[in-house]
Amino acid sequence: MTTEIRTTSPESFDAEVLHADGPVLVDFHAEWCAPCQAMAPVIADLAQRYRGQVDVLKVDVDRSPSLARRYGVRGIPTLMLFSNGEVAESIVGTASARRLGSLIETHTGAR
Repeated sequence: MTTEIRTTSPESFDAEVLHADGPVLVDFHAEWCAPCQAMAPVIADLAQRYRGQVDVLKVDVDRSPSLARRYGVRGIPTLMLFSNGEVAESIVGTASARRLGSLIETHTGAR
């Protein structure tokens, strides 16, 4: 598990997300998206809080539209928590740090 938020691409997504050793929170976003920008500090805080327990990756839907299509992303931000190569849960739109933390804790056992 890493401690930084990285951007993933169609070429590396399977290795970084589906074959990850642990849970991965994926933030589907776009640079021009105001709600996505509002969520950025929340996502950064979660990445720090759950460091070593969950990886956090970003997918820019404009740069990687194939990944957005593959996972049926129709609105952004969309946050998907992957566990064992499967989508365990997803949230479309903005969400509080508390809600996202609860989602992570429910699916990872983290505290």
